[in-house]
Amino acid sequence: MAASEITEEGEKRKSIPRGKPKSGRVWKSEKKRKSAVIGVQPLHTTWDKKQKDRMEKKLMKIYEKELKDGTKRLKEEKRRKMEERRKQKEENEKKSQVVQEIKNTAKIKRMKKKQLRMLTTR
Repeated sequence: MAASEITEEGEKRKSIPRGKPKSGRVWKSEKKRKSAVIGVQPLHTTWDKKQKDRMEKKLMKIYEKELKDGTKRLKEEKRRKMEERRKQKEENEKKSQVVQEIKNTAKIKRMKKKQLRMLTTR
């Protein structure tokens, strides 16, 4: 069937015979137009595809939020531990200090400025 083609429905469709090219090169294939080669994308997507895309985006956002919450929680925990260590260190320093109680308050009046700066009340 050189002059006709059979389509999917089974009916015969007439096609124009190719004929001999002017150059005489009959073995060369016929070139297709660029518009026929490139398929045009549909202007709108299907409802199922839209729903699938929305669900993927939603799941991605949930996953991102979980990751951010995890890092935030770790950071907060680290900060809290550092604060506890600092407080414990201060308490230990206070415990280890050697103190001398001043019972006679008149001594404070006789002290020099440098000695007064060293005094702390507890």
